[in-house]
Amino acid sequence: MASIAVKTVSGKSAGDVQVADDVFGIQPNVPVLHQVVTAQLAARRAGTQSTKTRAEVSGGGKKPFKQKGTGNARQGSTRAPHFSGGGVALGPKPRKYDQRTPKKMINLALRSALSDRAAEGKVVVVDEWGFDAPKTKAAKAALASLGIEGKALVVVDRDDINTIKSFLNLREVQLIERAELNAYDILCNEYVVFSKATLPVSKTESAVS
Repeated sequence: MASIAVKTVSGKSAGDVQVADDVFGIQPNVPVLHQVVTAQLAARRAGTQSTKTRAEVSGGGKKPFKQKGTGNARQGSTRAPHFSGGGVALGPKPRKYDQRTPKKMINLALRSALSDRAAEGKVVVVDEWGFDAPKTKAAKAALASLGIEGKALVVVDRDDINTIKSFLNLREVQLIERAELNAYDILCNEYVVFSKATLPVSKTESAVS
């Protein structure tokens, strides 16, 4: 098993923690990452866009002019698509953009993203945050002590209210609960920051339910 250095919030060494090679040490599967991220972004789409067809646009029941004798092309309604105010031909209708993604692929994408960040040395493990009270200044100082510059994904426990509130106002930090960890959010951030309590140490713990 591989090991990752553990630090305190002041940046000092606190030993090492053993992590599974199949979570933090695999060769990233780029095609699977692409497919899973694409499906995740597609699922976010509301799919509520809608246009009216000529049957749904109000009005147009009367024939605009007689069939013959005007010299114009015959017309049956002013709500045909080629008229101003008419219906839309082949326009979008409400639909779902969800893609079926097997759980094994989602899990492989997550492990690939974690392995990619670990290979770059961008996975940081903190012994414990230990905030006595919510304080943004303390959270900012902790990131500086850990050498984290740029966007960071901080994995938190949902019951650790002081830590959540401390990081909440930092624009460069994204908070995520351990159970919600996913490939897309990892790839959107330069660093992934765990505490020892939220660190997945085995393949089964990183699995997406």
